Amino acid sequence: MARHLVRLDDWSEADVEAVLGLADAYAAGRGPTTDGAAVLFFPASSLRTRVTFERGARLMGLQSILFPPETLEKPEAAEDVVGYLANWADVLVVRHPEIALLDRLAGVDALPVVNAMTRANHPCEVLSDVYALAQRGDVRSMRLVFVGADGNIARAWQEIGRVLGLDLVQCCPADLASPGAAWTDDLAAALTGADVVLTDGAGRHADALAPYRVTRELMRLAHPGAVLNPCPPFTRGQEVSADAVAPGGPFVGYGFKKHLLPVQQAVLAHCLHLG
Repeated sequence: MARHLVRLDDWSEADVEAVLGLADAYAAGRGPTTDGAAVLFFPASSLRTRVTFERGARLMGLQSILFPPETLEKPEAAEDVVGYLANWADVLVVRHPEIALLDRLAGVDALPVVNAMTRANHPCEVLSDVYALAQRGDVRSMRLVFVGADGNIARAWQEIGRVLGLDLVQCCPADLASPGAAWTDDLAAALTGADVVLTDGAGRHADALAPYRVTRELMRLAHPGAVLNPCPPFTRGQEVSADAVAPGGPFVGYGFKKHLLPVQQAVLAHCLHLG
């Protein structure tokens, strides 16, 4: 039976811990290698996720074969797509708006399917952030605040929160909260005592979320040493102020995302049963 990553809460805590352990190995240059091929479906606009999956696959011995996601939109049954690719490929990495398409590909169960982002969630991005936070301490003991509307990043954090039992609250207007999320609309109260502050792009909710902009001044309500981790791409003056992400402040910076590379490798290895 193939092992897939479509939603984080399809995984157990042991799955997540296995990936974090494999990421340690890859970060140290001693992760497992293999011979094979990874078929990747990415739009031209993808930047960080595509770079780290392509490079990560090559470093662990997998040839990357790249297609645009529209390749999967032909009137061809999922079992035929996967059935043919299984002759030559070992894993599929798919970025596509519709998670239902990934469900259909995974349902064939002939090749592992890895979700590289959908409109519904973005599991690998959040796994990387959890791994980066784990370098600073026990994530389960941290108070995490997600400032922003329901969306793929918010829902991915809800997924990992359920798996690991995280102390996670969402802060936004009531009508923009994710279903089932622990929620508040009081930004100052949410940030008071926080260890990690997460944001996502405001998008079409920019006006409604303007009062929820995270500033350097507001970050002073958080615990000393608290980090600000806006999901890229972020916009200064919208979800975060320019001073909040200026050097010397709480912004964890570009180095926080360096962990995408070993985590993408770890996800591939776990789905390929290499660990």
